[in-house]
Amino acid sequence: MKGNIDRVMIGIIDDDEYIGDMLEEILGKQGYGVMRAYSGTEALLLLQQEKPDLILLDLMLPGLSGEEVLPKIKDIPVIIMSAKGEVHKKVDLLLGGAADYVTKPFDVDELLARIQVQLRNLAKEEGKTARKVLSFDQIAMEPERQSVVVDGLEIHLTRTEFAILKTLLQNPSQVVTKSILLDRISQDTPDCTEESLKVHVSNLRKKLKGPSGKDYIEAVWGIGFKMKEM
Repeated sequence: MKGNIDRVMIGIIDDDEYIGDMLEEILGKQGYGVMRAYSGTEALLLLQQEKPDLILLDLMLPGLSGEEVLPKIKDIPVIIMSAKGEVHKKVDLLLGGAADYVTKPFDVDELLARIQVQLRNLAKEEGKTARKVLSFDQIAMEPERQSVVVDGLEIHLTRTEFAILKTLLQNPSQVVTKSILLDRISQDTPDCTEESLKVHVSNLRKKLKGPSGKDYIEAVWGIGFKMKEM
C-alpha cells in the first residue's frame, strides 16, 4: 500500500510486472494511491487487511484465477483487464459482478476514463448512504468508512475483526452465538473455524483495550460473546 490515506486507493491484481509497473506509474501521476497483488491468493489475503476504492483485475493469474477471485470481492468496483476478448466471457463476468471490462492491450486514456466513471458512480452511491455510527461506551464505529474510534483514538482492525465487532455492536445487549458470528464473517474469512474465531476475538479485545484499558467483550462460556456491561 502506498500513498497518503486520503488518496483514492486502487488495487492492481496482475502477475505481469511490466503492466503492473506501468499502471502504478500512470495512476501515481494521476494522484491515485496503489496497492498490488501478483496472484489470486495474495489478493484475497491482502483484501483481508486493506480495502481499496477500486480494483483492476487480470483473469489469468497464478493460483486462483481472476474468475475465482471476482465473486469473493465484496462492495468494491472491479474493472476486468484481460486479453480474453470473447463477448460471452465479457457478458458472464459483467453479470457475475464486474463493474467494467477492458480488453488488453488497452488504451491508457480509455482505462483512466473508465476508472473515473466507476469512482464517480461510487461517490454517488456513498452520497446516498446516510452516515451511520454504531456506538457503545467509548467505542464509535462508522461502517461505511470502515472506521473504529476508541476513547478518541482510531484503531486499525482487520476485516474479520471489524465484522465481529460490527455484529456485536448491532446486538449490544445480547449474547451472539459462535455460529452466528461465523456466518456473519464468512464472506471475509470463509475458512474461519470456531478455534480461529477465538483467536480473532482475542486480538480484537486487545486492540479495544489498548486506548481505554477497558475489556469490552465478554465471553459467555459454551455459547458465544457479548458486549460487556460497563
